[in-house]
Amino acid sequence: MGRFQVITVTNAAASRVREIVETRDGAHGVRVGIKKGGCAGMEYTVDLVSEPDPKDDHVEHDGAHVYVAPEAALFLLGTEMDFEVTRLRTGFTFKNPNQSSACGCGESVELKPADLKALAEARAAGAA
Repeated sequence: MGRFQVITVTNAAASRVREIVETRDGAHGVRVGIKKGGCAGMEYTVDLVSEPDPKDDHVEHDGAHVYVAPEAALFLLGTEMDFEVTRLRTGFTFKNPNQSSACGCGESVELKPADLKALAEARAAGAA
């Protein structure tokens, strides 16, 4: 089964992460997190990583490095990170099983944390 991963990264998202890293000096990957804000309560954040934090969960897919901030892991467990280009927007998208609702603009979501026990068990199974 391989190593435990908090999130999965699609080929399209991996391709976009590689493009971002190739055009920025010293970039190593991106960090996905969450912050309070928006009309539904929380927003996803995607930031450039130049110095990986050893506390982050690290996901590598097809040469792209994605890090998950420790405080976001419970909210992002089981999430699929994708990248889409539509007439209305271009950007990363997140299919998150912990999402209970979203605002109409799609920029803000309401998240409930995953079960801490489930996260611990998934990490233990992935490390075995």
